[in-house]
Amino acid sequence: MASEHDAQPLKPRRPDIPDIGPVVSSAHLASSSLPALSEVEFALTMANNAFHRWMVRCMTAAGQPGLSPLEVLIVHLVNHRARPKTLADICLVLNIEDTHLANYAIKKLESHGLVKTGRKNKEKTVAITEKGTAICTRYGEIREALVVRAARQMGHDPADISRMAALLRTLSGAYDQAARAAAAL
Repeated sequence: MASEHDAQPLKPRRPDIPDIGPVVSSAHLASSSLPALSEVEFALTMANNAFHRWMVRCMTAAGQPGLSPLEVLIVHLVNHRARPKTLADICLVLNIEDTHLANYAIKKLESHGLVKTGRKNKEKTVAITEKGTAICTRYGEIREALVVRAARQMGHDPADISRMAALLRTLSGAYDQAARAAAAL
């Protein structure tokens, strides 16, 4: 939903500071009919990079160094509800287009003893190991102490956080559809 501030530059706090427009990384894209979307894209870029850095460092602090962000995401998903997942389910839930990336990550997680693979009919399945569960538990404790506590201290309303998550999921669908359309051009 557009607001009236979308096209308005930020008001300077002091008269000697010039007006600036939206905070973006690509002014040529912000000059569109929806500059706020460029602000979201820049914020997503910053958040994505910070989140990836966080996941890797938190997993290292939890006792499992050397994992990539994708590997961290997969081990947490496989741990989710302690039920084996198929490769197709993992790719679907995490929106992974290239299954070979997920397969490689699973092989690495298996070599670390965090997951084990099997078969259900013709499909590859991935299940969490005891070591994987312990690492995910420790990761969760560190996350609670460092990220959750900080977010709560900032006074973020949980309902606002949920609405933001819903908005981002909706936007991801728009980007997926646009990617399909762009591939057809």
